[in-house]
Amino acid sequence: MNFAIPASGFASVTSIESGDSYKGTGSTVDAYFSADVETDGPIPGPFSILSFALVYAGTFDGEKFQRPYSYDQTFYRELKPISDNFQPEALRVNGLDRDVLRQNGASPEQAMSDANHWVRQIAGHARPVLVAYPLSFDWAWLYWYFVQFSRLGSPFGYSRCFDIKTAVAVKAGIPISEASRSRLPMHLTSKHVHTHNALDDAIEQAEVFANVFEWGGER
Repeated sequence: MNFAIPASGFASVTSIESGDSYKGTGSTVDAYFSADVETDGPIPGPFSILSFALVYAGTFDGEKFQRPYSYDQTFYRELKPISDNFQPEALRVNGLDRDVLRQNGASPEQAMSDANHWVRQIAGHARPVLVAYPLSFDWAWLYWYFVQFSRLGSPFGYSRCFDIKTAVAVKAGIPISEASRSRLPMHLTSKHVHTHNALDDAIEQAEVFANVFEWGGER
């Protein structure tokens, strides 16, 4: 099902009073990273990240959004579980084997430190921003893991994040509960397939993010 855009158009949900608008300084650039995690349960700590991926997804300087020419700047790791707790249904979705990961997975300390270094290297002088759809699940897991295990904490600080679902709701002028990925119009979807492999899904999501960011919200 496609979203129905109100007759009044995108401006109706973005109009602001004169003098209240933000204006960038021109000195700040955001560097976006599409993130996907595959876990063995609903929350970090009692449960574990089994794999995660980060994909460079573009930059924005306050005036121009630049999507990458290809989504080949990627980071992917499979991790050792940090507890004995797991939900069988989560493993059925992602197809990962906890026993194999106990033997061959990366340590969370090494994986999160490597990810932190990679994000900062790719971002350069820009400020890294984590992107997900929806954001709440992936952000909660990655922020907790970065703080818990990375020597440098989170490269995204405590709040530099972008929720694609909220952007869709605002641009389409619809309730957040109707802005699910499954309802996206075709022109906003990705050519990549959603496979529940973290790297595949982060690449797919990066393309959706760029499509939504460039979308004017028109019918």
